[in-house]
Parts: sequence; C-alpha cells; structure tokens
Amino acid sequence: MGLISNGTTLLDAGAISAAKGALTLIKTVTASSSATISFVHGTSDVVLDSTYPIYLFKFYDIHPSADGEDLGFQANASGGSGYNETITSTAFRTFHNEDDSGTGLGYRAAEDQAQGTGFQDLIHQAASDNDQNACGTLHLFSPSSTVFVKHFFFTGNHVGPTDFSREWFIAGYINTTSAITEIQFKMSSGNIDSGTIKLYGVT
Repeated sequence: MGLISNGTTLLDAGAISAAKGALTLIKTVTASSSATISFVHGTSDVVLDSTYPIYLFKFYDIHPSADGEDLGFQANASGGSGYNETITSTAFRTFHNEDDSGTGLGYRAAEDQAQGTGFQDLIHQAASDNDQNACGTLHLFSPSSTVFVKHFFFTGNHVGPTDFSREWFIAGYINTTSAITEIQFKMSSGNIDSGTIKLYGVT
C-alpha cells in the first residue's frame, strides 16, 4: 500500500513516485537598460498563483547603469496598482574587501522596513564597473493565499563600488491577506543596464 498525502502518492512499494522540490522554469526576462522588470500573473506566460506553493526569482549578472544603486522589489495584490504593498523586513550583510583592508558582519537598519510601502532593498550599492555584477535568489511563499501574509527571503552577493564582496540576507513578509499577483524589480535610480531574472515554480 502506498503513502498518500493530500491525494498525491508519495511512496508506492518503497519507491518515491512524486517529485517534490522540483523547479519549473516559468519566465526569463533579460534586462537591456530597463527601468523596471515586472512579472504579472496572466501576462506574457507568467504564472503567479496557486499552481506552486513557492516561487523563486533567480538573478544572474545584474548590472546597474550607475554606481552605488540599490536593487529592490515590491508587489501588487490582486486588483492593486502602484507597487506599494506594506512590508515588514529584516536585513544583515557580511563584507570583505578584495585588498583585505576591511571585513564585517552586521545588521542593516537602513535596508529593513517596519510596515513600509517602499521598494524592499535586496542589494545595496551595486557597482557599475564593467566587471561588476550582482546575483542572488528571492523566495516567495504562497503568494495566492487569501488567509496568510506572504513571507519572503533573499540571499545574494555583489561587488560594491569600492570592490567589496557583499553577501546579503533579507527576509520579511508582505503584510496582506490578499493574493499577490505582481512582482516588480528596479534600481533605486537609473536602469538595470543588463542581467537576467528567471522565475521558477517549486512543487
């Protein structure tokens, strides 16, 4: 007799018969001097609903148009506009200069929010030299829930303007019980000069 959970057979005669944690690529967007990058459910093949319990946004080689800009995100609830949902978050970072002149680990109050409606920083002070970029992953949990707030966390690394390696740890929740159907990314100023963001669904 198989092991069944919520109508899905997980084990049958000792063999795993359902793939859990598998990634499904939903959408790839490549920036080219882009003011914003948006993922809107039902538009351009984007899925952001109850199809998956977890969504991942993966960032590859994000390069700002100007030095020292912040990469952030915001959301719209279903039927909403303006990308100004209420967020409470926490942030800390580690850093190390390439010439070994400075290191550190600490909380970053400037990158958190307490019931704020601004764009949530993911990468602070991204650098724009030709060889500098930012990478990372944003997890978004149960965006279609109409019962619970929407938790997220981000980990990422980038090169700062003074050649620091900076690792970021951002977490929090979008404080709404309405379904989230739109996510937007942008720099604090200027454009996303180049780079790729991929949206995945996680089973």
